[in-house]
Amino acid sequence: MTAAPGDRPAIPDDRRFGPIAARLAGQTALLFGWSPHCFWHATPAELAAITAAAAAADPAASGTGGIDRQTLKTLMEQDRDG
Repeated sequence: MTAAPGDRPAIPDDRRFGPIAARLAGQTALLFGWSPHCFWHATPAELAAITAAAAAADPAASGTGGIDRQTLKTLMEQDRDG
């Protein structure tokens, strides 16, 4: 079926602004404690900055997964009281 001039193609629900914004608002509330007011007044750059900072603070997200066994052993030997 061909769209008439001026007609917009249908956008799937999972790609529409409303459902995506609602999901992001819920995620920022759960992850960062943001109120709806904070979410709706934040700029895209502010949202990107806080999500990037949270990802960098999460070792699982950075792919490092923490320290290896040898590093842990070395640290334990250096600080026998800890």
